[in-house]
Amino acid sequence: MTQTVRKLFTFDEFVAWYPDNAQRRYELHDGVILEMPPPTGDHEEIIGFLMLEIAAEIRRLKLPYFIPKTAFVKPLEGESAYSPDVLILNQPNLVNEPLWKKASTVSQAESIPLVIEVVSTNWRDDYLKKAADYEAVGIPEYWIVDYAALGGRRFIGDPKQPTISVYTLVEGEYQVQQFRNHERLISQTFSELNLTVEQIFQSVA
Repeated sequence: MTQTVRKLFTFDEFVAWYPDNAQRRYELHDGVILEMPPPTGDHEEIIGFLMLEIAAEIRRLKLPYFIPKTAFVKPLEGESAYSPDVLILNQPNLVNEPLWKKASTVSQAESIPLVIEVVSTNWRDDYLKKAADYEAVGIPEYWIVDYAALGGRRFIGDPKQPTISVYTLVEGEYQVQQFRNHERLISQTFSELNLTVEQIFQSVA
């Protein structure tokens, strides 16, 4: 179960509080520090597979992108900071990010072509809170990778089944397209990426 630190923190206080060499991941949600659930092996294998596939595509296309080990996305409004499972950053725009050098934090849509969350027990954060905040930031593309079909039926259907939801920003609002089984993902950011849902989910040993 997600553990919380009840005192309300500002973003600056959160950064100062964050433990050096932390063994756990923490996020700031509306001033509340949340300890993220411990990752499972399946969760980490899917993250690793996606990072390798996307990194190969970045290299092939010679794009000015990279995938940081640890970085925060901070919505401009409120006191929140998220640490996505996979974050693609546009390196040339980082000079415009006031918090990048000091706190490895980005807030501008121009810096973030794509963000990916792999669903765990705190699935409501991915489908509700983060979707709304990433939309408000203006992040062009957001994937929710729900390999264990943990999300609510209103998000992934009834009966629930493993689903990847791709949110694409259209006129300031997210439009969602969902993919299952043998379907090939359609990505605005990586239009030539040739990956099916089954390939991603079968990356688990």
